[in-house]
Amino acid sequence: MKAQELRELSLEDLQAREKELREEIFHSRMKLFSGELENSSKVRYDRRDLARLKTIIAERTKAEAK
Repeated sequence: MKAQELRELSLEDLQAREKELREEIFHSRMKLFSGELENSSKVRYDRRDLARLKTIIAERTKAEAK
C-alpha cells in the first residue's frame, strides 16, 4: 500500500492491518524456506509495507501525545 492510502485509515485500522501483515510475513517466510513460495520478493515488499505502517502509527501516537 502507498503511504497516502495508509494515512487515510484510522489508528485502529492501522493497528489491525499491522497485525495481519505480521502474520502474513510469518507465513510467507515459512513458505519461502519450505520452497512453496513462488514469488520470493513478496516477503521484501511486505516488510516494507510493515515499516510504512509502523512509521505512520508512530507519527499518530506522537501527535496525540502533544
